Amino acid sequence: MPSVRGSCQLDYARERMWEPGYLKARCADLRLESEFRLYRIRLWKSYLLTFFMLHIFVTSLHCALLLATIERRSIIYFDVALSMGCSLVLILVLSVNFCDEFIAKHTWYMYASSIFASLTLVFADLTESIYHHYAHNWILGTFYDTYILYMIYMFLPIHFISGAVLLALLVSGIYILYFVLFIAQGFVEFMSALFSVGGMSVDIVHYLCLNLVGIFYRVMNDTVVRSSFLDRHQYIKEKIWLRNARLQEKQLLDSILPPQISLPLQKDIQGRIIMAKQGIHSWTVMERTMAIQIHPDVSILYADVVNYTQLTTTLTVEKLVKLLHDLYGRFDMAASRFKVQRIKFLGDCYYCVAGLSDPDPDHANNCVSLGLSMITHIMEVRDIHSLDINMRIGVHSGNLFAGVIGEAKLQFDIWATGVPGAVHISSATLNHLDVDRFAIEDGPENAREHPFLKKYRVGTYTVREDFQMDEEDSDEFLSQLHALSLCDMGAKPRLSDSANQNIRAVFHEELREEFRKMPVSAINPKRLFGICRFNTEQEVPAHQQLNICLTFNDSALERQYLKQPDYMFKYSIILSWCVGCSLVYIELMDTQVVCPTCFILPAIVAILQAILTFIAWYKKYCWTRYGQYSVPHHYNRFSCFIFKVHDRILNSLPIRICIYLFLVISSFIVMCVIVMSCKREEFEMAYIEERLFHYAQEAKICFHPWVTTNMLSLMICLTFTFTRIPIMVKTAVAILETLGYLLLIFFQFDFVFHHSVTTNPYLKSEYAHALLICITFLTMFVKERQIEFTNKVNFNWRVDLRREENEASLTNHSIIIILNNILPSHIVDVYLNSLAKHELYTENYKMVSVMFAMLINFEMDLRSLRVLNEIIAEFDTLLLFYKEYYTVEKIKIVGCTYMAACGLDLNFAGSTSTNRKADIPPGNLERSSRRLLFVDDEGELDEVVFVMASYALDMMRTLAKSNEVYQNIAGDRNITDGTIAIGISSGEVMAGIVGASQPHYDIWGNPVNMASRMESTGLPGHIQVTEESSKILQDFGISCSYRGLTFVKGRGQIPTYLVDIDENLNFIPKAASRLPSHQERSTVISLQSTYSHPDNSINSMSRHTFQSL
Repeated sequence: MPSVRGSCQLDYARERMWEPGYLKARCADLRLESEFRLYRIRLWKSYLLTFFMLHIFVTSLHCALLLATIERRSIIYFDVALSMGCSLVLILVLSVNFCDEFIAKHTWYMYASSIFASLTLVFADLTESIYHHYAHNWILGTFYDTYILYMIYMFLPIHFISGAVLLALLVSGIYILYFVLFIAQGFVEFMSALFSVGGMSVDIVHYLCLNLVGIFYRVMNDTVVRSSFLDRHQYIKEKIWLRNARLQEKQLLDSILPPQISLPLQKDIQGRIIMAKQGIHSWTVMERTMAIQIHPDVSILYADVVNYTQLTTTLTVEKLVKLLHDLYGRFDMAASRFKVQRIKFLGDCYYCVAGLSDPDPDHANNCVSLGLSMITHIMEVRDIHSLDINMRIGVHSGNLFAGVIGEAKLQFDIWATGVPGAVHISSATLNHLDVDRFAIEDGPENAREHPFLKKYRVGTYTVREDFQMDEEDSDEFLSQLHALSLCDMGAKPRLSDSANQNIRAVFHEELREEFRKMPVSAINPKRLFGICRFNTEQEVPAHQQLNICLTFNDSALERQYLKQPDYMFKYSIILSWCVGCSLVYIELMDTQVVCPTCFILPAIVAILQAILTFIAWYKKYCWTRYGQYSVPHHYNRFSCFIFKVHDRILNSLPIRICIYLFLVISSFIVMCVIVMSCKREEFEMAYIEERLFHYAQEAKICFHPWVTTNMLSLMICLTFTFTRIPIMVKTAVAILETLGYLLLIFFQFDFVFHHSVTTNPYLKSEYAHALLICITFLTMFVKERQIEFTNKVNFNWRVDLRREENEASLTNHSIIIILNNILPSHIVDVYLNSLAKHELYTENYKMVSVMFAMLINFEMDLRSLRVLNEIIAEFDTLLLFYKEYYTVEKIKIVGCTYMAACGLDLNFAGSTSTNRKADIPPGNLERSSRRLLFVDDEGELDEVVFVMASYALDMMRTLAKSNEVYQNIAGDRNITDGTIAIGISSGEVMAGIVGASQPHYDIWGNPVNMASRMESTGLPGHIQVTEESSKILQDFGISCSYRGLTFVKGRGQIPTYLVDIDENLNFIPKAASRLPSHQERSTVISLQSTYSHPDNSINSMSRHTFQSL
């Protein structure tokens, strides 16, 4: 607890979670009372079954003892018959509680049968005594009084504690009435001797303590059971939630990356997370992971939109993106129908593969059918939007490499020409095609004369019609596609109300099923008799992980259980204090022997118990007085010291065991001191004289045996009452107490006990005392095992929950890392939390700089892919140094082309798609509602062009350093010559996700198309930019040279510029009219380093990277 000027604050949250009132309110808030009531009925049935076995054993032992030790058996046949008959009736009446249907309709029977059973035992016990009093003039004591009270509180199916208390008080009152009428011989005598030495007040206090112990057990049992029930509810709830969340994230991940690619990546990331937790850190999370597989016999479909470049100049960005979403959504659903996997799209290019994830002999037929379906769909879109667009589609079959490369923004990719309105196929695809199904023609002349096709002798054909198109299926499918039209693309809830209700119904049904499976006893009758056996391959249930001593088979789990704090310590202490005070009263009222030690020792023990009680309850008192208010209360040093001592006791098992042993042993020692103060020889002489001369002793010179036995009975109860003390410790202490008292009975003070009142005619009194103590020990031990079993199962559930949470967290963490390495983080949040499937999501940006960078002369084979992965990974590493103010975002990799953009930040987004502001995470929403403080002018967004050019130059430097390394490796020196062509354009773009599957974050707009053209028409080893971008760069002091007019498809001749770079890969500077708003970064590379000291920045950046190469 942090202290301020000698004060501290109270933390009572965990203790409060173990208070009975809080647990009951929690059950009510969660609407679990009905389920808890059903579970408690099952629990009481298990208690009842345990009681049947206990009672049969106790009755049998009692009757066997009577028959074996009494010579005049005829006088006790009545006792045996009455005991056995009443026991049989009691079991028959209580057995009705196992009839589920009857009890469900008549719940009152549970309490009624409990009353009948209790009064039946009272009747049997008192009838024996009264019968022998009148028939044989025997003054007998009661035998079952303590046992009946234990039975009422611990075993009988009485759901409400008030009913148990009323019944127990009724039984106690009946026994006190018996003492008044038959032992004290009248009410007047009873009242006159009530508070005298050895008076009836001792018996009243004894019954009050028994009821107090019973109430404590009921309260503690209800607390433990409710806590277990709520933990089980939380366990199931968390399990279902984690399972659904993991399923949702897994479905999103599987829609982007195939499982055979994503699973190795997840395992790699999980291993790195575990290493990081162990203090072993790697350079990057995805360091040098290349997940690429070879796929034989697949078909590839590549389609592009004719006149797309013209569309980018004639349509607004918003209309263009909506058009592509409508078109690609249709294509995605058609691809799903024909079992074809979409890989990605690049502007107007859409390509997919059949037979990739799952081998399919019909891969060629499916690809061609999809191509023809795509032509049909684009014709519909053409008519709806009145646009002059068409499709050029090509299909080829063969082998390919598929997987992901790089370290950031992972995307599934493959590495392996046409007539508008037809599907253009290769001869390899024709060999896999069902020629009777399609209308096939020879390919166009320009394709036959294409240099690439002629070089590899690839024949081409065109397919225009599918003769086996299922019209009915097609109409049904078209109706699904029309649901994807723009008019239905509004904001839809992720789950309908009926779907939410179904999920809740499934949750509650699974919850009820799990509650029905909750174990209620360590004894399983089915397994006990071999009816049910667990499969060794199945997971062992929690209650089967305990041995006969109720300790976990796993010693580490047992140690973890023992280290738990004891949040019910204060209840154990208050009970110990109450029972201790009662024991002191009973001890002092039991004898008039003057013994200084007999007064001093109990006083010391009582004072120490009072101090412990104060410490245990002071925190509760302070919380009740101050802690419930919103204003925090600062406590003084004394309170802080008490809080610290209290917390120390709660969290330390050795300290609690020491306190426990002190309280139990001190009480036993006090009793032994009083017992040992009895002078046995003097008592024997006085007893003989009393019998010879027929006079009564004026004062008790020795202890009363039955009072002492009742005291020890309470001590055994007190021994088992403490929570969070190992059951073996409690059992060992109780056994020692029992054995020690048996030694006193049969050896040390056998004469005293032998001449006390017995419970049956001619039964030796010492046997009656010993039997009562043994039955008390057995009853408390059986009940303690039930409580310990419940605690252990409850703890094991919490451990399982934490383990599953950790496993799920590790899995979710790895999935989230991969998702954030595929999509921007805010897109992942939106998609997982609120974005409906197939819904268009867009973001508008007024100024974004787009870059395309292509590696020249790069062959696509497995060895080259390894080198390409290394180079792309180095480019991705550069992204780590462009994470502040103006982030450079990797968009995608297409073959050997690297696409990136700068300015895609919600800080700069003009708007997002309709009604989606609420779906952006709170932190991002706050930022998206306003510009950053340092952006004083819209013109300052032009700085993204400068940042993009700086990143492009760093890429060229990185590639140059990489090439130097590869030139020293014999096998890699001929793979690449380190040449790269880069194109940059800037302007207004729209970013977002389109299509109906495999969400990919992409950008659209004229700058994207122009950047691609700048790269394709650029020069190797140069950065080619548009005229607008060159003006911005020159404003920032970067010289650009006019290249001339360059033909750009769809735009004609336009002026282009080359960024001036010297032989050391530095920008050639010129006079700057403006400077970057942030010249220094908190990373290795700074923007200023692009002007000067390039070697230092390259060396510092690449020291670790190129050493790994």
